[in-house]
Amino acid sequence: MSELDLLVKIRENAARKKRTLLLPESHDERVLRAAEIITREGIGSVITLGNEETVRAAAKAIGVDLKGVRIIDPEKSEKLSDFSNIFYNQRKHKGVTIEEARETMKRDIFFGAMMLKEGMAHASVAGSTASTGDVMRAGILCIGTKEGISIVSSFFLMVYPDVTYSFGDCAVVPDPDAIQLADIAISTADNHKILTGEEPYIAMLSFSTKGSAKHKLIDKVLEATAIVKQKRPDLKVDGELQFDAAIVESIGKKKSPGSEVAGRANVLIFPDLQAGNIGYKIAQRLGGAEAVGPVVQGLKLPFFDLSRGCSVEDIVNTSAIALLMAGN
Repeated sequence: MSELDLLVKIRENAARKKRTLLLPESHDERVLRAAEIITREGIGSVITLGNEETVRAAAKAIGVDLKGVRIIDPEKSEKLSDFSNIFYNQRKHKGVTIEEARETMKRDIFFGAMMLKEGMAHASVAGSTASTGDVMRAGILCIGTKEGISIVSSFFLMVYPDVTYSFGDCAVVPDPDAIQLADIAISTADNHKILTGEEPYIAMLSFSTKGSAKHKLIDKVLEATAIVKQKRPDLKVDGELQFDAAIVESIGKKKSPGSEVAGRANVLIFPDLQAGNIGYKIAQRLGGAEAVGPVVQGLKLPFFDLSRGCSVEDIVNTSAIALLMAGN
């Protein structure tokens, strides 16, 4: 399946869910163009944030039709007071005042995160103008992490003509401990199934396969593998595995005989961010894979981050992924 085929499938599956998407950054014309496409294609119902008169004038100036798009102004919203009180009660133990909470809630990213928390939308995509730090901070402080998951992380869909892999974590967590690494594996496996429809086979990667080397770095991978098996006995996982043993059937059989994962892994979990980031870029630039992501995972609700250099198509595709992951 090509990247195009996969993304078409994701868009179609998201449209069938008939869910509501929040795009907070209406001051970015790319967001307005994406809102028009998402609405026109029926991928989801769109809400954006800002002064309605200003937003509609900006859309008209660039030839964008926002018919069907709902616009909410945080500063005029009847929800501003409620959201401010909720945020204050969540953060007062950290010294946040009610005045500071109100100013925070006037920011589109934070208001949007609270809308998601309060069930006013199913998913949110932001970060075309806001920094990753701000988007992640809003998500963590307002929404929080999934029950049983200790870390917010990310994964990439790595799409080849005949196979799609999920690589995690390649963008967020620099040096996960064993518990965090296990949770990255669980999150990535679950999301791989949601987005591709395939059963996940998780390889916990290292520079050793089944004791071929001894090192404390390998010990972390072994501990993480054991935690995944304990937390989620329904998942197929094996480690420690070298990359070739994970994906090449003949090598997997030789290096890890009897493994149900070795040689057929489609979810590849790297031991740290250096390995993951280098690995996905090699696969993309030398291996010819199409990289879709990073997709944020680990929050209670889909609150996704964009690159500030994103295209309109990136926003649309990321939105479809977020909507498809909502409710799972």
